[in-house]
Amino acid sequence: MAAGDHGDIDPLDFCPLNPDMPGSKLKGMDMTEQTARAEDAADPGEAAPSAGQPAAAPEADPAALAAEFKDRLLRTLAEMENLRKRTEREVGDARAYGVTSFARDLLGVADNMRRALDAVSADMRKSAEAGVKAFIEGVELTERELQKALEKNGVRQFSPKGEKFDPNVHQAMFEIPDPSVPAGSVVEVVAPGYMIGDRVLRPAMVGVSKGGPKTAPSTRPVNDNATARKNS
Repeated sequence: MAAGDHGDIDPLDFCPLNPDMPGSKLKGMDMTEQTARAEDAADPGEAAPSAGQPAAAPEADPAALAAEFKDRLLRTLAEMENLRKRTEREVGDARAYGVTSFARDLLGVADNMRRALDAVSADMRKSAEAGVKAFIEGVELTERELQKALEKNGVRQFSPKGEKFDPNVHQAMFEIPDPSVPAGSVVEVVAPGYMIGDRVLRPAMVGVSKGGPKTAPSTRPVNDNATARKNS
C-alpha cells in the first residue's frame, strides 16, 4: 500500500466520540445524553444482579421480633429492679454503719470515764471538797453526753450481767466459781458491750460462773472455755 494511502479506513473513525467532527455519530446530541449513553455502554450489566450474588434475606417474622423485644424488656426491668434494691440496701448500710470506725474509737474514751468515776467511792464523794465534787459531777455529765451522742448515731450500750453467756455478743475474760448461780452465767461485767444497728460493735467483756447447776440448752452455741480446758 502506498504511503499516505489509507485504503477503506475512514479518517473520521479515529475520533468517533468527538461530536464536533464531521460525520460523528454523536453530532446533534447534548452532553447529558452523550454521557448517559457512554455509561450504559461502559457497564451494561450494572443494574442487573450478578448470578453469583446471594438473594436478599427474607423479612423477619413480626411475631418473633415482638417476642424477642418483650423478653429483652422484661430482662432489663428485672435488672433495674435488682439494682434499685441493691442501691437502697447499700445506702441504708452506709447510713447505719458509716460511723462504725469513729464510734469504735470513742469506746475507749467512754471506758476511761467510767473507770475514773468508779475509782471514786461514795465515802470519798461525801468527804470531798466542793471543787472536787464539782469536778466529779462534770465528768459524770460528760459521760452522759457521750452516751447520748453515741445513741443518736445508732450505737447503744448493753450490760449482760445475770444473762446466759452468749459467744456472739460476749467475750469471756475469766471464770468465777459460784454454785449459787447456773454455770455459764455472766456474773461480772468488766466492760460493757456496744451494738451499732443489729451488729456487734464490741462484745461485752465478762466473767462467767462455773460450778453451779447446768443451765437449759440455748439455741445459740455456747463457748464455755473453762469446760473445754477442763475436759482437755
